[in-house]
Amino acid sequence: MEAREVLIRPIVTEKSTALMEQGKYTFRVSLKATKVQIRQAVEQIFKVKVQSVNTMRYEGKLKRMGRSEGRRSDWKKAIVTLKPGESIELFEA
Repeated sequence: MEAREVLIRPIVTEKSTALMEQGKYTFRVSLKATKVQIRQAVEQIFKVKVQSVNTMRYEGKLKRMGRSEGRRSDWKKAIVTLKPGESIELFEA
């Protein structure tokens, strides 16, 4: 799996911006991605050193459209902690 396939997009919320002050960055990642692949993708794309990776898997919510019922896709979130002194410039701007 290539680095751009592992990281889907950054997650920018009020909680994730508060975590950035501690050197933790949040990404939506592929469901099949492992912690090692996420670490390698972040290091390759942003040229930083990763200390740890925490992942969470979410089930898609049930949604109704009239009488029919559908489901949103399942997704996975990763919180990447960088080594002290490192930061990602994309988020700082």
